[in-house]
This record gives sequence, C-alpha cells and structure tokens, in this order.
Amino acid sequence: MTRAPSPPAARPAPPATPSVTRRLLRRPAALIAVAFLTAVLTAVALAPLVAPYDPLAQDLQHILAPPHPAHPLGTDTLGRDVLSRLLYGGRSTLTGVAEALAVLLAVGIPVGVSCGYVQGAYDTCVMRVVEVLQSVPVIVLLLVVLSVFADNESAAMITLGLLGSPGLIRVLRAGTLVLRDVLYVRAARSTGLTELQLVRQHILPRLVGPVIIQSSLFASSVVLAETGLGYLGFGIQPPAASWGNMVSEAAGVIDRQAWLLVPSGVLIALLVLALGVLGDSMRDAFADAWGGVPGSRPTGRRGRGEPAPAAPAAAGRAPDRDALLSVRGLTVAFPAGGHRVTVVRGVDLDVRPGQVIGLVGESGCGKTVTAMAVLGLLRGGGHIVAGQVHFAGKDLARSSEAELRAVRGAGIGLIAQDPVGSLDPAFTIGAQLAEVIRLHARCSRRQARARAVDLLEQVRLPEPAAVAGRYPHQVSGGMAQRVGIALALAGSPRLLIADEPTTALDVTVQAEILDLLLALRDCEGMALILVTHDWGVLADVCDDAVVMYAGEIVEHARVDDLFERPAHPYTAGLLAANPALRGRGDRLETIAGTVPPPGTWPAGCHFQDRCHLVQDPCRTGPVPLEILPDGRSSRCLRHDEAALVDKVSP
Repeated sequence: MTRAPSPPAARPAPPATPSVTRRLLRRPAALIAVAFLTAVLTAVALAPLVAPYDPLAQDLQHILAPPHPAHPLGTDTLGRDVLSRLLYGGRSTLTGVAEALAVLLAVGIPVGVSCGYVQGAYDTCVMRVVEVLQSVPVIVLLLVVLSVFADNESAAMITLGLLGSPGLIRVLRAGTLVLRDVLYVRAARSTGLTELQLVRQHILPRLVGPVIIQSSLFASSVVLAETGLGYLGFGIQPPAASWGNMVSEAAGVIDRQAWLLVPSGVLIALLVLALGVLGDSMRDAFADAWGGVPGSRPTGRRGRGEPAPAAPAAAGRAPDRDALLSVRGLTVAFPAGGHRVTVVRGVDLDVRPGQVIGLVGESGCGKTVTAMAVLGLLRGGGHIVAGQVHFAGKDLARSSEAELRAVRGAGIGLIAQDPVGSLDPAFTIGAQLAEVIRLHARCSRRQARARAVDLLEQVRLPEPAAVAGRYPHQVSGGMAQRVGIALALAGSPRLLIADEPTTALDVTVQAEILDLLLALRDCEGMALILVTHDWGVLADVCDDAVVMYAGEIVEHARVDDLFERPAHPYTAGLLAANPALRGRGDRLETIAGTVPPPGTWPAGCHFQDRCHLVQDPCRTGPVPLEILPDGRSSRCLRHDEAALVDKVSP
C-alpha cells in the first residue's frame, strides 16, 4: 500500500456527561424527596438521642393535649409524647421495610436475570411459579402468617418480600432478554468472558436503574402494608410504638381530638409520596442517562460446560495441518417454523499464519454467518450441523462452550462491524480493555490499566491515557473502531476476524484503519479474515479472496488473479458492477435479480437464475467446488470459457 499511515488528529476532550446522581438531584421534586427521606431515616435511627421523652413515659395530666412547647406534636390517650413515639415507632416500620426489600432483592435479582439469560425450560417453569404467586391475595396470606407466627412482624415482612418478588423478576427478565444479545455483550462474549462474567460486568450494571426504581416503589407499598397491619392490631402490639397502632389509636378518639391523627397520618402519607416521587425521578434520570437499548432476538446457546452438538464430519479434503485455521464442509442451519433451514453449506477454507483472506459477496450470502460459526457465536439458535473447524489442532465444531471461551480473544479475536455499539456504554474504554486483559493475562488491575493504555497507543490513538478515561459515546466512529481493534488485540490472538470494519467510516478513516490492520499483521504475525462488500478494501488488504453466494463459496483465488480473470460468472458480474473498474462514460453493468433466501435455493447451481452462461447441466444437480490447474477454486461448469472474461473487460 502507498498511503502513509498517520494517526487521527487529536480532539479536545468532550464535556463530562452528568451522572445519574447529578441528573436526579437536578430535579427539584427528587431533591425534596431525597432530603425528606434522609431526614426521616436519620431521625428514626437516632431516636434514642433526639427523642425528647421515653416513648412509654406517661403524663396523665396532659392527655390528648394539642401541640405546645413541652410536647411539639401533642400527647396521646395516655399522655405519651407523640413526637417521641413517632421516632421510636418508625424503627419497627423501617426495619420491616428493610427486611421485605432484602428478600425482594435476594430472590428477584438472581431469578429474574437467570430467567432472561438462560431461557428454555428453566425460564418456563419459573415463570409459571411467578404467575401463581402473583395470583395469591397478599393481605389474606399476611394475616395467615401473622396468625401462625403469633404476630411476628419479621415473618410477615419476609412473606411480603417473597410475594413482591414476581414483579421484580418480570422486569429484570424482560431487561435481560434485551441486553443479553446487544452488540456490546456479544462482543464481550467473543473475548472469552464466562457467562457469569458477562452477567456481572455487562448486564447487571444496566439493570441497576430498574432495580432501584422497583425497590423504591415496593418500599412505599411495604410502608402502607406494615402500617395497615398495625392498624388492624397485628404486628407490634401496644404499649410499644408503631406507626400503624398510632393511627389505630388516633382513629378511636378522632371525635375527641382530631389532631392526634395528623402527625402519624401525614408522616406516612409524605413518606409514601416521597418514595413514589423518588422512583419516578430515578426512572427519568436513568432514561436520560442510558437512552434506549437496541434489542435483538433471543438466541439459542449451549450450556456452560455442555459440548456442542456433534457435527458430522465433512466429506472431501482432509483439514490442512499446516494451516492456522482449516475449515472443511462447514454447514450451518437455523430453526425456522418448526424445521431447520440451512444458510451456509459445504464451506472449505484455509488460513495460514500472517495471511489475509477476504470474504466478499452481496448481503445474505453467508459471509458473517461463516465467520461467526468459527467462533461459535451464532445467533437465533443457529448451529453447525456438519463440518469441521480446526484451529491450532482443535476442532471447534465439537468443542464445549468452555473450550470455545478459551479460544475467543486469546486464539481468535473479533472486530465487530458496529464500533460504538460493540462497546458497553456503562464503562470507560480503559475499564473494558482492562477487563479483557485481566481475563487473559491474569495480571493486577494496575498492570491491566497500563497495558490498556499501551494498546490504545499501539492502535495509534492520540492521548491514549485520556481516551482510556472516556466513555464510548465520547469518541468518534474512527476512534471507536480503533478501540475495537485494541479490544481484539487484548488477548494477543493469532487470528483476527474483522466483520466489515470500515463500513460506517469515511474514506480517510477507512484508509487509516486498513493501514493499521496491515501494520498489526506485519508486526504481530497475525492472520486476518476480512468480511467486506468493498472491492477496493479487498484489493488493498487481502492476499486471497473468497467469493460467497447463497451460502456457498463460488470462487477462491489470489486477489490479483481474481481481478484479472474471474472464474465464476457471479464474480465477473460483481466486478463489472464496480464503478472503480469502469472508465468515465462507460455503462455500468448490473446483475439482474436478487440472492435467493435460504430455504429457496434451486436444486442445481444457486446462481442459475441470474447467470448468462446457464445450461441444462447447471440445473440438474449440485455443482461441486472444483480446484483448477492454477490452484484457484470455482463452482462453475463453464469457468474456462472466454465469454466469462469478456463480460468484465473494459
């Protein structure tokens, strides 16, 4: 290549993005709610220090007294100080709220996340239990528990937490179903992270908002339930103070002293209102901070240590023992409408150390599916039904999920197509790099951070230390793509798979990224599989080209040979439709029709309906991929005809 590599110009650091806490405190209603809740919690916790009287001390000379300096909130039916009883009574109420919340979170978080992540029969069984629990009348069951456990309020609160967990389980399950398959989670999976690490580091942080919101709203319901039980005479019994029995006492003398209902009633109402306002405000703050999460279809996957379904051995050539990656007879299918649809069939491919191979073809030809099948990262329930994928002496098509994780990142790295979407928005760039580095290098956090900065410098990012402290939305698309390359390099892989790494970038940045990939190939000796639509990228970067059409390889040749003399009419048609190969004023050729979708492939040659060379033998049966005398491969019965060359000659 003749372009001189140069790093992108440095950009000034973007302004810091307000955190969720700052966004929350900018809302006046939320600020008031937080201040009120803090004041109540502090006063209740410090009741022995701030209460003016003992909650059981009686002043029979001042029964049902209105507020006055000695008793700021008045006295009750036995002359006890209302303020002191509110402070002490809040301890039992707030303790009950804490107990119910602890049970809610202990049950709801692991069950909800695991249902959304694991799916299958486990999810179905758990959700049936959840539906049963949601149909149980809560108050009736609480009364039964209090009757059985002799007014044990802790038992009632634990039961309330269990009965409230189905709501949290449903919310977290729905969030996990969306998050488990977004691009940055799939990109993290390609680095070799375990399923538990993926959940803990990339899914749970995005669920913190819903958990806090549900917790605040549930806490307000617990306050009402606890005080309601106290009002009915359950739970804490007089003379001990609780907000519920204080309301009950006030209701009995409302005709004599209506004021007695005001302190406890207003406090309970304000507490419930503050919790509700806090929940709503946090929902809005998290929505502003996070934005929407792009969804994807749920995918089928293997269990944690479960081996892959046995793929039948490929017929034909044996795997090349000298190749870094040797694929034979790779066939991939996806479930559709109760049956299996083949989307890639009989792919043979060899990649040697330091070699750059390009996969080219129209959308829907199977390029990305082939690349993802190598890593075992097929989505939508896709799986290898036949063939072998030998990498460094091991058949990945028959490897367990644990064995594949050991290869991802350390043996084979992935550069995702969407650079920004493949980065977790919840973490800084440096933190995400350090996570992958520690996974593969087993080093300290400080060493991982230093290595992260080195990687950012290696991919020619200006001010790498500053970039490491930024979040994905604070860098440009070209910088994000360089970060994606750094992530792929973090495990020191021997093979890089780049899925259209320059698609969303302008021409200048494309040239820089391609130069960078070649420089890394030369320095590190890595092999590279490049998935692309761009013939210019193919010509500049690749040694060999693999042309795919409708799930099959139709031609495999050296790049120079392919441009000079294509050996398949599809390749010839693509080249003829490339404006860069036509002269000014020349008519631009097109290929009539579209790629047939999987499940509708014709019986013979898949290209027959669009081919100008088609004959009856092309329609009668499968056309094999034939190795030609010059070493290239072609899936065409008329590959040597002069008309094929004339089709693309200027």
